[in-house]
Amino acid sequence: MSPDVWMILAFAGLLIAGVPVAFSLALSGAVGIVLGLSPDMLATMGTNTYNSIAKYPLIAIPLFILTGLIFERSGVALRLVRFAQALIGPRHGGLALVAVLVCMIMGGMSGSGPADAAAVAMVMLPSMTKAGYPKPFSATLIAASASTAILIPPSVALILYSIVVPGVDLRALFAAGLFPGILAGLALLVPAMLVSKRYGWEGGTPVEGAERLSVRTTFKQAIPALFAPVLILGGLRSGLFTPTEAAVVAVAYGAIVGLFLTRELSLRDLWELLGEAAIISGVVMLIIALAGIFAWAGTMLGTFRHLAEWIISLTDNGVLLLILVMLAVLVAGMLLDAISIYLIMMPILIPVMQHFEWNPVWFGILLAMNIAIGQFTPPVAVNLMVTTEVAKIRLEQTIGWALLFVVAMGCALALVAIFPAIALWLPRVLGYNVD
Repeated sequence: MSPDVWMILAFAGLLIAGVPVAFSLALSGAVGIVLGLSPDMLATMGTNTYNSIAKYPLIAIPLFILTGLIFERSGVALRLVRFAQALIGPRHGGLALVAVLVCMIMGGMSGSGPADAAAVAMVMLPSMTKAGYPKPFSATLIAASASTAILIPPSVALILYSIVVPGVDLRALFAAGLFPGILAGLALLVPAMLVSKRYGWEGGTPVEGAERLSVRTTFKQAIPALFAPVLILGGLRSGLFTPTEAAVVAVAYGAIVGLFLTRELSLRDLWELLGEAAIISGVVMLIIALAGIFAWAGTMLGTFRHLAEWIISLTDNGVLLLILVMLAVLVAGMLLDAISIYLIMMPILIPVMQHFEWNPVWFGILLAMNIAIGQFTPPVAVNLMVTTEVAKIRLEQTIGWALLFVVAMGCALALVAIFPAIALWLPRVLGYNVD
């Protein structure tokens, strides 16, 4: 067998054996270097790991992770829930609607699905359970809704996509993700409301303390949270700051909100959050760094080119091939995290995308929507793991509900695939280059 085949087999074998993705990428890359190039070339591993993370836009990733943690600890989710509950009022499916809306707004602050899921689940699950919603349904709905965080800007996944795919404007990606993210949230809301009405789940039980608050009062309390996406997106659109600088602004704004407005964040808490964000960011950056070894080996051996040529040879029908690619990404999303998927699959998919002349911004949004579905689809389902832990239930109890929401978000994905203007209209109106 050729060295590139050995490299792919080594990677698959290490994953099956339970080796973490980061080390599977590094070790399989080393196998490819030794068998296909020369053992002396192992000396390039240090340079490749450094080059993988020595990119200015990557600074935004740890900063947006910190932003999500700060807003989670600042009591922002509770204030958003109270405002949404006061606005919607008591009705069947009311709390389901609140959960979806709050997840989408929180996604506009953190850019991270698991952080979004944790913040909303801790606030919403007790009140949804009290209102009669089964815990498996509530946990799955929140996990699915939180997955829109990788679509609604700022998105950590889209930041990485803009780095991996050359020539893609991150501002255009952020703008392109907004309407598909909203569409995905609405797609989840339809079955949630229908099921709530079918089983008579009363969504009118208020969050603790919310029954005494009016829409005006809860709106005033929620203003700092509602202003965060406006600040980030408005600054980007006006050119006041770059996407990386927007991450710095988001951290500073979140700290001000937590320390001085909600006053639920202390300096000691802030210090602890810095450490927590550093740990999470370290894991992310380790994956990116060690993936550089795999990427370099695959490029030098021609592995990615051979795989891309094989995929292109499957069919001349671009629509059929797009469906096959989306199915492959969906399966990958069920097993791997978004960062690993981009780093592993994009070197293969970029030549395919260029061959069929797919719009890179539109294609990036399709990938993000597909990966979002994977975030709440067992067996891995990172968002679902978070919400089931909060709910104290087993992951297996959510499978039926997860399949329902997979179909719902799959319909939204199909609409964006059939009508690219859903993603591309806003960046074109804003004057970004998406062609």
